[in-house]
Amino acid sequence: MTDLTADEARRIILRAQGFLGATARGGGVSAMLRRVGAVQLDTISVLARSHELVAYARLGPVGRSVVERAYWDDPARAFEYWCHAACILPIEQWPLYAFRRRAYRERRFRWHEVPPVVDKVLEQVRSDGPITTADIGGAKNGGPWWDWSDTKIAIEFLLDIGEVVCTRRVGWRRVYELAERAVPADLLAQDLSDDECVTRLTTIAGRSLGVATRADLVDFTRVKGGHAAMLDEALLSGAAGLVPVRVSGWPARRGAGADGPNAWADPAALESEPRGRHRTTPLSPFDSLIWERARAERVFGLNHRLEAYVPKDKRVHGYFAMPVLAGGRIIGRSTRPARAPRWSPGRSDSSRAAAVPGPWRR
Repeated sequence: MTDLTADEARRIILRAQGFLGATARGGGVSAMLRRVGAVQLDTISVLARSHELVAYARLGPVGRSVVERAYWDDPARAFEYWCHAACILPIEQWPLYAFRRRAYRERRFRWHEVPPVVDKVLEQVRSDGPITTADIGGAKNGGPWWDWSDTKIAIEFLLDIGEVVCTRRVGWRRVYELAERAVPADLLAQDLSDDECVTRLTTIAGRSLGVATRADLVDFTRVKGGHAAMLDEALLSGAAGLVPVRVSGWPARRGAGADGPNAWADPAALESEPRGRHRTTPLSPFDSLIWERARAERVFGLNHRLEAYVPKDKRVHGYFAMPVLAGGRIIGRSTRPARAPRWSPGRSDSSRAAAVPGPWRR
């Protein structure tokens, strides 16, 4: 078992997530997506939408079109599905979510009952696709945001069970296409068991996070019940390829004792000491470096809450405050994020952290 200080674990995490060292920038946005494993989607757009901010934070001012092509293109390089949340995922991960697609199919329920029009909607995609919800009657019934039309419920259920896939977005609306036309045939042909899916996703989560507790891995993959038990077995048996480590200052693992391992690590990440320049950048609150609050507090001492959904008079830091990373640490928050011409997110210059222009504040 490897013993790590909290500082060593933090540096391994930063390198794994692409914030430490020059090699993290190699391969552009597509390589970045594969490095982090999943990029969370969200409708909020302040500086830019979160999936863009994740790329800018690691790569600097790459063009928006470059980001979009890496996520949604023809042929498909990525797809949208449920991981930590609604995420963009590398297309080669398609077979690994068969366990979740099967579970949705068996449940036949999402947030709404699946309506009888689902077969009709599938046939419309087959005959007319790619299509948007506007092509099948609209997304809403006219009420609150959750008051979806039957056709919207149907098309989203078809996305959940893998009959259709989001091939790109137009004005933030999904464009749906048959999976058999959008996903490479060799990936569609793979038929993995639930256990194989969860094991391989656990490996990806461990590699992307660098060092992680069991709770961190569960949060990344969002497994529960029997699937969470499969994750535990993959860890304990070694099938996931992660190794137990003990990080000083991190809470003890249940049943392991005070001197036992309390986390798991990608063995490749332990082979060399993380070196290189740190990225200096504001972070989207949905960035995988900090998307889980307990982990962010444990690794960075960051107690952060997205206040977009908090009443305005009760906000402490603002609608979309962005934690600022510099020198491998969270040094503060940008409470009024806005574009600044003299500085770009992701710049590798920790000396600028103390003098960020305009609305960027410590």
